[in-house]
Amino acid sequence: MNGLLLLTALSGALAVGAGAFGAHGVQGQAAEWLRTGGQYQLIHSVAALVALQMGARAPAWLFVAGGFVFAGTLYLMALGLPRWLGAITPIGGTALIVGWLWLAWSALGRA
Repeated sequence: MNGLLLLTALSGALAVGAGAFGAHGVQGQAAEWLRTGGQYQLIHSVAALVALQMGARAPAWLFVAGGFVFAGTLYLMALGLPRWLGAITPIGGTALIVGWLWLAWSALGRA
């Protein structure tokens, strides 16, 4: 079983659920956090699938892990946990950016 593929699929499912909850279950800042987290996590779940198809496992891991950290901290704040979690959010964002740069480097190597 491919653990990375499993995590990618779960990441996509979580993103859709968070986005739906943000659209229908809460209001205000919490809704915005859920929408933002859901959007970023879903985009990076798809990016992880593309990276896996390219054979670029490291960028795929960064997309999945970064998505969980970035979106997860937003989800937790939306559920009422302390706002200091927002200080962790950029760590996930940095992982996402590094994943994109690594994917670009991998693509250059294939050219």
